[in-house]
Amino acid sequence: MKSKTKRTLLWSLGIIAVAVIGYAIYYFTAVYNQIGALQKTGGDSPFKNIPTNTAVAAAPPVWEGTEPVNILLMGVDSRQSNDGEVPRSDTMLVASLDPVKKTIHLFSILRDTYVDIPGHDQNRINSAITHGPTTAMQTVSDLLGIPVQYYVYTDFQGFIKLVDAVGGIDFNVEKDMHYVSAADKHEYDIDLKAGMQHLDGKTALQYVRFRHDAMSDFSRTERQRAFLTAVGDKLKSTTSIMNLPDILQQVNPYIDTNLSVDDLWKLASVAYDSKMSGSDQLPPNNLLVEKHVGGAQVIGISSESKLKQFVQDALSKTTTDPVPVSSDGKSGTSADPEASSSTEGSSSSSTSSSSTTSNSSSSPESSSTSSSK
Repeated sequence: MKSKTKRTLLWSLGIIAVAVIGYAIYYFTAVYNQIGALQKTGGDSPFKNIPTNTAVAAAPPVWEGTEPVNILLMGVDSRQSNDGEVPRSDTMLVASLDPVKKTIHLFSILRDTYVDIPGHDQNRINSAITHGPTTAMQTVSDLLGIPVQYYVYTDFQGFIKLVDAVGGIDFNVEKDMHYVSAADKHEYDIDLKAGMQHLDGKTALQYVRFRHDAMSDFSRTERQRAFLTAVGDKLKSTTSIMNLPDILQQVNPYIDTNLSVDDLWKLASVAYDSKMSGSDQLPPNNLLVEKHVGGAQVIGISSESKLKQFVQDALSKTTTDPVPVSSDGKSGTSADPEASSSTEGSSSSSTSSSSTTSNSSSSPESSSTSSSK
């Protein structure tokens, strides 16, 4: 009898082992295939109509796993774009990962910042992506003074799918937000009430898009950094990791990147073990100046060398505890969603500078992207 029981137990353990091995094979195969499909080529590439030398980013240097990695994250509004047309970026963030310190630092770039676009004169930085990811990465690299090795490109639908795929985000909306647009047939109207709540993909998009207040793009970039941090935390959860194949499958059609499968595996392992070290707006308010180009207001930089030094100082912090930074470049609470409402009016320089972004939508250069946001 004992012998029969032992055989039954061994048989059961064998079945369990086979099931675990089978799931592991399925899991890693599915993830590997989905990650590989994130790189779009040929007719599937959003940059298919841009000359090859700028549309296809050069292969990044081999990553040894010890040097910092900088990834340009770009979100665009492609609702009014023709097929094959690359819209200006609505959001530009740089995620800097340090595998030695095990930290992640986020920089959000004000989209109306007026900079040199390599090979295309000067323009708002949000126009750089219209010339391809290589140009966008080089533009940001020149501005920040750090190498940008990778990019991730998506649109509104990709963001919605990502948030829905992770099951939504519990988040504190710091104030009432309301905006309507008949031009979009009210599909992207914004109507949020203040308070802790569960945001799905569509309501999360409303939150990160809202800029119709006195602080305009300044407060919006703070919210975007805070929400992106919350999404990153959710992706680290056990549930999200188990559902990773399904998450990747849902967002895959809306994402393009130059990250290889191997690079993504290595970076994902670094990101999982890392903590947020801070977040900053670029340019910080103490280096921001109002400029007029062709009768339109844009954001200028008083000293590019000081901006680069600001970035280096932010990245050189050795702490691994979250140190959010307010929009004026000083230590604050901007990355804390509960504190956003208190930081929006924290400095007179922020308030006065916000008029630059608030009025920039009147520019002919930005009308194609600003009118419906």
